[in-house]
Amino acid sequence: MNTHLLALQLMAAQGCLGAFDTLYHHELTEALPQRASARLELAIHSVRALIYSVMFIGLSAWSWHGAWALALLAIFVVEILLTLWDFVVEDRTRLLPATERVTHTVLAINGGAFITLLVLNTPPWLAEPTALVWQPFGALSVFLALCGVGVAASGVRDGLAAHRLGRAGLAGAPEPVRFNDAEQRVLVTGATGFIGQKLVAALLADGHQVTVLTRRVKQAAWLFDGRVRCVDSMAQLPARERIDVIVNLAGAPVLGRRWTAARQALLRRSRSGLTQALVVWIARAEHKPRLLVSASAIGYYGAQARGDDSVLTEASGPRAVFMSQLCSEWEAAAQTATAHGVRVACMRLGLVFGLQGSLPLMMLPIKLGLGGPLGGGRQWLSWIHVDDVVRGAAHLMRLDDAGGAYNFTAPESLTQARFSQIAAALAGRPSGLPTPGWPMRLALGEQADLLLEGQRVAPARLLAGGFAFRYPDVKSALQSVA
Repeated sequence: MNTHLLALQLMAAQGCLGAFDTLYHHELTEALPQRASARLELAIHSVRALIYSVMFIGLSAWSWHGAWALALLAIFVVEILLTLWDFVVEDRTRLLPATERVTHTVLAINGGAFITLLVLNTPPWLAEPTALVWQPFGALSVFLALCGVGVAASGVRDGLAAHRLGRAGLAGAPEPVRFNDAEQRVLVTGATGFIGQKLVAALLADGHQVTVLTRRVKQAAWLFDGRVRCVDSMAQLPARERIDVIVNLAGAPVLGRRWTAARQALLRRSRSGLTQALVVWIARAEHKPRLLVSASAIGYYGAQARGDDSVLTEASGPRAVFMSQLCSEWEAAAQTATAHGVRVACMRLGLVFGLQGSLPLMMLPIKLGLGGPLGGGRQWLSWIHVDDVVRGAAHLMRLDDAGGAYNFTAPESLTQARFSQIAAALAGRPSGLPTPGWPMRLALGEQADLLLEGQRVAPARLLAGGFAFRYPDVKSALQSVA
């Protein structure tokens, strides 16, 4: 077989593998564009992606003769050096999941193979007059050119993300959060999640001892630089263990696959089931925690119908829908700890804004100029900045009488259409492209109500307790994560 053709076929395979690695690992499971620690890795990815774009497009239908062959060799050398540097940076900044390590290994082997085959072509190419010679391979050339366009878009995306993270770093470290004057021993579940990472970092910065309950012990130890104690079961904590406060954030993502019976059972196990395990440990603990801060959600109130502008407070009741039942069961499981003398405070979280979580997905169509009313846009959006979630949890830990439910939402609720207008204005994009709600209902079923109906929720108890929001309005919140 022609070595040039074989090299291009291996390049096509590289394009498919690279797209999977970028979309599944870098974007979905690892969320690198939202990680401050991944700034250098993103910058390397950006340069490599632009180099691959040149290679994919340039080699898709041309032979590089004469001096162009030397330029191609130089590109190969730079690509190899960047790949090796990327390996070193990855190992220093994060623990790669097994699937990503396997994918990177296959990519390295395949990349080495097609580069070797192309290098074998360079001697005869060097002997030719300097020129880019048209040599198309039909559909293969078209596919490689499309790969080049896709990888160029990925490179621009990573470069912009690295720049944004760099600007965020220049803005300085966030204001320290005070949880308690005395050193506390805190157990955190869900610590590797979006909110959990922020909370644990703030606890450590404030001088507290943190134990993390997680199924991914190695990842958690790596994530927090070995500064936390990691356990994968409450059975690993003896009854004599002293824990002052438990912050329970664990729970499988609600949005995603349809709420089938199996999915609903998983959501219940990850919330009520885990919370019950915490209470079982509390029951046998010799030193009872003084406070259990347990996550919940404003889904407790169910969805408000369009046109219903009433304000929901902590005094409002649940409704006969799955999300409301899920939150009610979750809170009820936490409240059983009061039988053991432990105060229980439930955080009913609104949509949490930050560099991770759902906000980047919400902002993507807006940044592409496709933002506008979703399903009419009249549904209420109750939200909170992730920094205010952490500060709110610290507020509860400082209170001597914290207990019951607290709405963790910003004072400003707004409609989805108004949110799109503000976000688009900040991004310098148009807003007004309507999106019908029926495709979402068709795809998501009952959970589509969370996006198409919404809730108008007020943080009545936090405000009454003197809590001051750092980000009380959407504009300031979005500017902080722009």
